[in-house]
Parts: sequence; structure tokens; C-alpha cells
Amino acid sequence: MKNIGILGAGFMGQAFARLFMQAGYEVMLSNSRSKNSLFSVASSIGCHIGNQTEAIEFGDIVLIAIPFVNYTDLPVTLLKDKLIIDTMNYYPDRDGHFTELDHYQTTTSEMLVKHLGNAKVVKAFNAILAKDIVKDAKPNERVNRRALPLAGDDAVAKQTVSKLIEQCGYDYVDAGNLANGWRFERAKPAYCIPLNREQLLQALDSADRYSELPHNSWKQA
Repeated sequence: MKNIGILGAGFMGQAFARLFMQAGYEVMLSNSRSKNSLFSVASSIGCHIGNQTEAIEFGDIVLIAIPFVNYTDLPVTLLKDKLIIDTMNYYPDRDGHFTELDHYQTTTSEMLVKHLGNAKVVKAFNAILAKDIVKDAKPNERVNRRALPLAGDDAVAKQTVSKLIEQCGYDYVDAGNLANGWRFERAKPAYCIPLNREQLLQALDSADRYSELPHNSWKQA
């Protein structure tokens, strides 16, 4: 799998495009507007550009980097056979309130799977700030690298994504199935805090489903 389509061309999407290209992947970036709005971005990054449909068709892997509130706009038919990396995070101030998330009844990725109909979704690359995505990658080092968590219900899909994480210059920790994705969602100890593998394991283990860190405290780390 050498082609990655990215849905979302904001700071996160652009940073991931740079990261994946450094790792040797072909990348197509897309946004909700026309691809004409991405020409300057593409020229600075060196990636392909396309509309949403073109990016999905292009990618062996499709990475979703859009605001969570828009997840139901994603096209079910086009994504049904794709390996999907879900980087979305739930921010009530931005997305509005989702009762099932506010009441800790499910996770963002489980809601995405429900919308898409049992797609191969892996929660990954969500617990890192845009400014750190390229900066913290250490593809030529193996000692004390930053580790990123992932979760998913499809073992083969998780193996593919874990290999991608390593190729990009990070260690990884498998947090289990998608139902465990809450352990590294917004305001949990593992969320957007630079941690090595042992520290990440401890952070995931210490997470409390019903308590959150102070808002934006992870941006001060």
C-alpha cells in the first residue's frame, strides 16, 4: 500500500501529507471545496490534489482529518472497501454536543463505523498536535522515540497502520479494539502529550473514562 488519500486539508491534513511523503508514500490531499483552492498548498508540499472522490479512489489508505461534526457527510459507498485511519476528535465547543459521547456510551470511531457500515477503521494519529507531526518523527532512530496509540477491530488493518506509524518515525502502542479508543481521545492522559512507549502504556492504563484533563492542558505540555 503506497497511496494515501487525505480528506481534509487543514493544518493536520497538510502535516500528515508531509509526514507520509517523507516516508515514501504517494499522497493526494483534498478538501470540501474545489481542488483549485489547494494548488499553492500542493506546490509547497509536493503532493497530488483532488476532490474528495478522487482522494478516496486514489488511496489504498484513506486518512480522515475533518472536524468530527462532519463525519456523517462522508460517502458510505466510496469508503466501504477502504482501510480508513480516523484522526477525528470530539470538541463540543466546535462540534456541538453528541449525547452518546457526552454520556460516555461510545467512541468517535465507533460512531464512524456505524455511519459507514462496518468499515475497516483504525483510530490513529489523533493524539498528536499538528505542529508536532513532522517535528517529532524520527525515522532514522529507534531509541526513545515518541509513541502513538492506535485502536481497531480489524487485526490486519491495525497491522498495516502500525507499520505506517513505524515507517513515519514513531513507535506505537496497540490500545485494543475501537471501544478502547476513548483512552486516547481528547482530554485523556495520552492525548497529544509527547510520550515514549513505556510512558504511553502507563498513560493509557491510567485513563479514567469519566474524568478529563483541564481544557487545552495538553497544548502546554
